Amino acid sequence: MAPPILNSISKVTATAEPQVYVVRCNITEVDGITYDTDFCSRPDDPYGVNPQVREWLAANPDFPIDPYVPPTPEEQREAMPSLSAAQYRQGLVGAGHSPQEVTDAIAALPDGPEKESIAIEWEYATFFERLQPFVIEVGEMLGMTPEETDQMWMAAASGSRKRLH
Repeated sequence: MAPPILNSISKVTATAEPQVYVVRCNITEVDGITYDTDFCSRPDDPYGVNPQVREWLAANPDFPIDPYVPPTPEEQREAMPSLSAAQYRQGLVGAGHSPQEVTDAIAALPDGPEKESIAIEWEYATFFERLQPFVIEVGEMLGMTPEETDQMWMAAASGSRKRLH
């Protein structure tokens, strides 16, 4: 089976790892399908289109390489995995907050549709996203900073039950 064919490279962007690049390129697959894609090129990867990308980079040393720009906190949060309801509650416990604290904080909200909506989400949602308004509201109700919520989130995603404090 022949490897894919590198047709062109239009952009090269550095990553946090030295000599690792995200390459915007046009390739033709073995089945003849041609398309544009972002390809992660590592220096010692002998597979697929990477050897051709590395040859192209060596032959075009003056091609501009865009610098690595670290993701913003919001971009990092957007990329965080979903948590199941159990993971989210375990994460809160690990951060020193019991599920009852959340229930009590919701009960203390002014009566109305917003309170009811938050209560329904707390009781019945099966998955949570880091940037979900409910998650942000719960963090604020518990006095957690966004960074503390991030730390709790990633600990919960990894299955850690260690206390964060």
